[in-house]
Amino acid sequence: MAGTGDNPGGDSVEQPDPRARLMHEVAEQMDSIEADFGDGFQIGRVITIVEITGPDGNVELRIRAGQYLWVSLGMLDFAKKSLEASISGG
Repeated sequence: MAGTGDNPGGDSVEQPDPRARLMHEVAEQMDSIEADFGDGFQIGRVITIVEITGPDGNVELRIRAGQYLWVSLGMLDFAKKSLEASISGG
């Protein structure tokens, strides 16, 4: 998964162009998907969650989801359970 190995502690990584950072993360995710699924796959619904540290030091989350809120909540719940299972080794 994109971002799981580069910065596991969650410390901010200084990059001059925030847009380049986001594009790099998306490109890593796409590379991983292509490696796992080969050709002929389709991308379904997408949710992006981005941590933003403002110039004043305040941290916020920006969440974008292009579907009904209950679909987004279900996807996030599934993602949470998947991460918990991977942590516990299940």
